[in-house]
Amino acid sequence: MSTVSASHPGSGNAARLEVDGVSLSFGGLKALRDVSFEVEPGSITALIGPNGAGKTSMFNCISGFYHPQAGTIRFDGTDVTRMHAPQRAKLGFARTFQNIALFRGMTVLDNIKLGRHAHMSTNVFQALLYWGRASREEMELREEIERRIIDFLEIAHIRHMPVASLSYGLQKRVELARALAMRPRILMLDEPVAGMNREETEDMARFILDVKEEWGTTILMVEHDMGMVMDISDHVVVLNFGEVIARGLPREVQADPRVAEAYLGSGDPAALMAKLKAGSEAA
Repeated sequence: MSTVSASHPGSGNAARLEVDGVSLSFGGLKALRDVSFEVEPGSITALIGPNGAGKTSMFNCISGFYHPQAGTIRFDGTDVTRMHAPQRAKLGFARTFQNIALFRGMTVLDNIKLGRHAHMSTNVFQALLYWGRASREEMELREEIERRIIDFLEIAHIRHMPVASLSYGLQKRVELARALAMRPRILMLDEPVAGMNREETEDMARFILDVKEEWGTTILMVEHDMGMVMDISDHVVVLNFGEVIARGLPREVQADPRVAEAYLGSGDPAALMAKLKAGSEAA
């Protein structure tokens, strides 16, 4: 397991997220209906559900890409419902995307540094000239990234390589590194292991657990790999047709007939657990 100093910028800075009665519509289509749940500080909460359940819409509401027509989203007690994504980023929101959103022609190190620039005090002109305070900030940023993020995610050997030359699994790891460079108080992971093989999935699951345990960061993730979700989550929220149908500990959610009905069309929790086990063994 990776080791991180106790003075790590993310340590002890976890935040609580509250979603209260959120509803979102696109014309006549109701994407979310009165959705409520909490994400406790320093926990891993998974938001799951069948395709079309409303997971991405909920994620976009929380991160500030969508603004719901009703309901409230609070971040450590502060109402952020109407804040835009850049404002939320300054408060400590960081997000990865289902489809990798990296600059493929840039190096790994430069991609990671971009995650922190939104929080730097120097302006673009100073950064381009690379003088004075901009130079000092840039040096401090690079040192922090090298020592605390690149080593943490075991990507030192690729830090000067262009992203386009990397495997899919490593690109996903670089995207996680860029999010961590934002010093998140809440880390939102959108399908972090989608498209990965078993080894890559196990590596990513380990890093997610390390972020929680060693950085103390609150984590909210959307993920279809139910085996991984049940293995590493502290709390699971299940959406179906835009509504919360279950929430609780992983074992409680697995045993809920409503969840089995949503995934299998049959309210048989035993069949759901058998499917999860088969999928895990086949991975």
